[in-house]
Amino acid sequence: MIERHIHAVAIEDPGHEEPARTRERLRDIFPAGSTRRMTQLGLVLGSVLHPIAPREEDAVVYASAYAETGALEAYLASFPTASPMLFQTSIHPSAVQQVLIARERSVRQFYPLTGRLQLVAHAVQRRLRLLEHDTGSPETFAFALALSADPSGALGTLGLDASDAPEGSICLPDFFSALRDRRPLREAAAPGLTVILSWT
Repeated sequence: MIERHIHAVAIEDPGHEEPARTRERLRDIFPAGSTRRMTQLGLVLGSVLHPIAPREEDAVVYASAYAETGALEAYLASFPTASPMLFQTSIHPSAVQQVLIARERSVRQFYPLTGRLQLVAHAVQRRLRLLEHDTGSPETFAFALALSADPSGALGTLGLDASDAPEGSICLPDFFSALRDRRPLREAAAPGLTVILSWT
């Protein structure tokens, strides 16, 4: 089993909030003028990454079922006078890029993942393995976790364990709600893999 300690959790759950309202609510955590070109997903990711403040030597794993599909739909709807800005923000990992560019930060390791089935397992597996070696959704949410091998001061643990489960596909919204509600979770996330989330 691979297990790491959770040292920080940041949650954004705007639900069906209009993007303009999200922009207004979060604009003070970004440099002046930068939010006008950001998507709603970029804004909420910026909000959850703000307290964690990834450094250049940190790895960022970005998991999304739909990524910037909403921006892609807006870009396609802008024809015949297509918007270059909407095209730029419609690229899968652009939400994280929007945040890093606005804050003039960079990270050396960035792993964008998209999918539905087993997305949680793949994202947790990617991040825990790194530590071991040192279509549009109607809802918007974001979360960020700071993980380490050090148990002192930890809020909880996140683990990935081998199991006999022939199936498993915990979905990202269920994983998000367990983080938001600080609820323990032990669920088959992919064939042969169980995600274990516990809180202290």
